[in-house]
Amino acid sequence: MTVAATTLDCRGMPCPRPIIELARHLTDVEPGAVLGVASDDPAARHDVPAWCRLRQQEYAGEETAPDGVPVYLVRRLS
Repeated sequence: MTVAATTLDCRGMPCPRPIIELARHLTDVEPGAVLGVASDDPAARHDVPAWCRLRQQEYAGEETAPDGVPVYLVRRLS
């Protein structure tokens, strides 16, 4: 199980806001740590892994928050 050091609450934010917040806050965690993005925007399921590929970061999967919202996990590589 991957544990996020920090989780961004992007609930209610339409595309592309969750990705903008991810890009803005990735440096809030140390390299090797995981940043979670909690987002109820359906596009985030595709956008987060695509962003990781483009930015050479690791998409570490998806978990579910206690309220049922998906949390996308990104491991900072650089």
